[in-house]
Amino acid sequence: MAPTRSILSVVALTLLVHGSADAVNQNCLKDQFYDQLCPDAERVIQNAVFAELDKNLSNAAAIIRLQFHDCFVGGCEASVLLDGDDTEKSSVSAHLRGFEVVDAAKTAVEAICPGVVSCADVLAYAARDSAIKLNGTGWAVQGGRRDGLVAFSVAAAEEDIPSPDLDVTQLIANFAVKGLSARQMVVLSGSHSSGVGHCDKVVARLYNFSAARPTDPSLDPEYAEELKRRCPNAPVAKSVEVAMDSATPQTLDSDYFLGLTARKGLFASDQALFEDRRTTDIVASLHDGRRFASEFGEAMRAMGAIGVRARGQIRRNCRKVNTW
Repeated sequence: MAPTRSILSVVALTLLVHGSADAVNQNCLKDQFYDQLCPDAERVIQNAVFAELDKNLSNAAAIIRLQFHDCFVGGCEASVLLDGDDTEKSSVSAHLRGFEVVDAAKTAVEAICPGVVSCADVLAYAARDSAIKLNGTGWAVQGGRRDGLVAFSVAAAEEDIPSPDLDVTQLIANFAVKGLSARQMVVLSGSHSSGVGHCDKVVARLYNFSAARPTDPSLDPEYAEELKRRCPNAPVAKSVEVAMDSATPQTLDSDYFLGLTARKGLFASDQALFEDRRTTDIVASLHDGRRFASEFGEAMRAMGAIGVRARGQIRRNCRKVNTW
C-alpha cells in the first residue's frame, strides 16, 4: 500500500503544479492543506508577511481588507491582485493597498515550492498573519483555493462591496447573498477596529446629512467636531485618512464595538450596527475581547470559503495569469 500512496502523492503534486488537478479542490477547503505538498508553506508565508509589516504596520489592516474585497467580488480567487486598467485593484476610490506584502509572501513560498500554493491561499494566510500582528490572535486557515483568470471591473466590484452608507437591512442582505449571517456581518465589521477610512466616505455625514440636520445626529457631538477638523468641507480633503477606531487604531480588538456604543462609528454603516435593534445586542456581546477574537477567526474562515473555485490556476505571479 505504501508505494501506491507514494505514487498518488507524486501525481497529485504534479497535477497541482501544472494547474489541472480540479478534483483536489472540489467540494470543500481543507485544514493543513499543504502539510504534504509544501510543509513549510505557512511558516514561510508568515515570516515574509511579518517582515513586510515590520516595515509598515498599517498594511496589516489593508491585507485583511484585501481578502474581504477578494472574497466578496467573484469569490476567494485572488482576482483583486491582478493588474489591469479599470479594475478593482486600480480603482482610486477603493483605496486598496498592501499588494507588496502579498507579492513578498508569494515570492517566498515560490522559492521553496514552485507552482504549488495559490495566490488566493497566500492572501488568506496573509490576512490571518496580519491579524496576529495586530492583536496576537490567529485562526486555522483552510487551503485549496484556485486562482481566477479575470480581474473584475470597478463597476462589478461596486455592486458587491457594501458601501459605507448602507443601513442594517442592506448590510444583512449584502452578506446573506454571500452565505454569511447577520452576526457574522457584525463580527467582520470589527475589522474596522484597525486601519483607516477616508474623508470622502465621511463628509456627507458631517455636512450634508439632511436639510434640517447637516450633521448626522447619531454621531457623538465631540467626535463629529473632531472629524470636521480632520475632514473640512472641501474637495481637497477627500483623500485624507481618518482612523477607523480612534482609541486603538493599530490593534484589532473589541474597542471598535465600545466605540459604536459611544456613537463614535466612523461610517454610517458602522454606527447603524448599534442603532438598529436587530444588531444592538450583538454589538454589546462583542465588547468582550476574547469573544470577539474567537468569533472573528470563525467568521474569517467562513468568509474565506465564499465562491472557492474548483477550476483555475495556481499563478506563479499574483499580478498576472499564467500564459502556458
